[in-house]
Amino acid sequence: MTTTWMSVVAAALHRDDGRWLMHRRPEGKHHAGLWEFPGGKVEPSEMPRDSLMRELGEELGISCEATDLVPCGFAESDSNSNARPLVILLYTLASWEGAPQALEGGAIGWFTPAEALTLPKPPLDVELAARLFANIEI
Repeated sequence: MTTTWMSVVAAALHRDDGRWLMHRRPEGKHHAGLWEFPGGKVEPSEMPRDSLMRELGEELGISCEATDLVPCGFAESDSNSNARPLVILLYTLASWEGAPQALEGGAIGWFTPAEALTLPKPPLDVELAARLFANIEI
């Protein structure tokens, strides 16, 4: 049996003060009210970095260079569940143009790693945050 899975990209934006951007999902969407790394699905004609640059523009109103997106990890959902399996590719981003804002509803916030780890998040973002912040002094 072949399972069709979806590729998703996300960005962990961080500032020089040690704070990381998290995006709260808007009402009416799956996982509404939970905090996540911003991003979205990769379209069939896109490479992951191109997709993430597009998504950051749509969601946050920022732009960046593909070379500034640094791969840092991934997480995948259980293929045995009833939902379509996901694979999220996480990149870090320290340099961008524009001031991030929640353009598609929800909210954004800047958090220390310790604060980000305590936010209510979808399961894959819980996993990504734990891996990302494991080697950062909290």
